Formats: sequence, C-alpha cells, structure tokens
Amino acid sequence: MFTIQQIQEAHAKVKSGADFPKYMQDIMALGVTSFETFVFDNHTHYFGKDNFQIASEGFSETLTIAEQSNIEQFKSDLKSHQQGNTDYMTFLHDCAKSGVEKWVVVMDKMTCSYYDKAGNEMVLEVIPSV
Repeated sequence: MFTIQQIQEAHAKVKSGADFPKYMQDIMALGVTSFETFVFDNHTHYFGKDNFQIASEGFSETLTIAEQSNIEQFKSDLKSHQQGNTDYMTFLHDCAKSGVEKWVVVMDKMTCSYYDKAGNEMVLEVIPSV
C-alpha cells in the first residue's frame, strides 16, 4: 500500500489551500481512500483498501481548540486559505481558534468535512477537480 513518507512527499508540494486539489489527486494515486486530521497536533489517520490504515505522528507542541465553534469565522479563514493567502500552519491556528477539532476527507466523494469538539459538522466542502 502507501507509506507516510510517500504522503509527506506529496504534502511537501502544498504551499497553500490552493494546492489542496492536486494533493488529493496525488495521494489518491497512492491508494488513500480517506483520512482524518486532528488539529491539536496535526496527526492524521490514513485509510486505504482492505482495511489498510496508517497514522502520521503529530507535532510535539499542541494547539488548544476553542470550546465554542465559530462557523462564520472559520468559513472566512478557509476561503482565505483556499485562495492561497495563508500557509498550512496559519490554517491550523485558524481552525483551532474557530473550534475545529478535525477534518475528514473522503476521496470517492471528494468531500472534506470539518468537525467541532462535540462531533458536529461545521462545514462540508466539495473538493474541486484540478
């Protein structure tokens, strides 16, 4: 299947949210079927066919996720990130301040859902094609 190193190599090409659709294509080609990323330390669980799964290590320093979610602020920050105005670390901080605990990407649906600490879906976006 795929390795964390292969995923990291694909992710290294991402400079902003504008590069996200290409990154999705790259990791789909590796065999990733879905993944979930946790904002507090950026660790990610990757899933593939036949129940294959692998996880990346998180950062040693962690972010505090806001207890109260702010969907409108998050939508604004997400849009800015997708337009290439912020880097990945800024986006993680923006997620944390808006109460985003994690996001889940499902490749066959090309969707990315953002969830708060209570497990409520805050935003569902369709990932555009490259």
